[in-house]
Amino acid sequence: MKTSGNGISAPLAAAPDEAPPHHLGHRDRLRQRFLDAGDAALPDYELLELLLFRSIPQRDVKPLAKQLIQHFGSFAEVIGAPLTRLREVKGVGESVALDLKIVEAALKRAMKGQVAKKPVLSSWSSVIDYCRLAMAFAEREQFRILFLDKKNALIADEVQQTGTVDHTPVYPREVMRRALELSATALILVHNHPSGDPTPSGADMRMTRELVDIAKPLGIAIHDHIIVGRDGHASFKGLGLI
Repeated sequence: MKTSGNGISAPLAAAPDEAPPHHLGHRDRLRQRFLDAGDAALPDYELLELLLFRSIPQRDVKPLAKQLIQHFGSFAEVIGAPLTRLREVKGVGESVALDLKIVEAALKRAMKGQVAKKPVLSSWSSVIDYCRLAMAFAEREQFRILFLDKKNALIADEVQQTGTVDHTPVYPREVMRRALELSATALILVHNHPSGDPTPSGADMRMTRELVDIAKPLGIAIHDHIIVGRDGHASFKGLGLI
């Protein structure tokens, strides 16, 4: 209340409502753009923002999204980064890092389901996409095998070995023993190059030839050996190496 010149008290003018934080309007607009035009209309950092909205409900997450993309390189590399590296980024706590890894796990599960539903050789692009998501951004080399039946349907998908940043030990006889246990008639070999360059090395080619030579008398075909990395993938079959 305030007192007027004639001694009569008058009510104070109502204070204007405080404007909502600017990032709330941004969130609504970004969600609407996603609904109207789909993910293709959003750059990587804005798609990442949509995920971070749920992890961090009360803060402007655009700076963090841009920082993550700058640090790791792309949306795929952010969700593919190990927990320990995600937590190194200022602003990424345990819950944010865990949410990103849950998204990665969900994408892997969905893509693996697509690969398992139909003959692998008729859904080759899905196989490549799945292998890249599963392995391309790992910090250490992994050697993975897709075991197939006589109709080229997926029996099992197994990581056989995990090595160092530039080497994974592969034991051909152990590979064949596992293939026989599963009654597999064909294999697709997959490994990653953490350097990013998927170009086959001399050691990669020698190991592949050894596996082909051991598999053939057993009636097991090696359909391909795929190398994945941040910069793409290489197919031994496509390169004429199988």
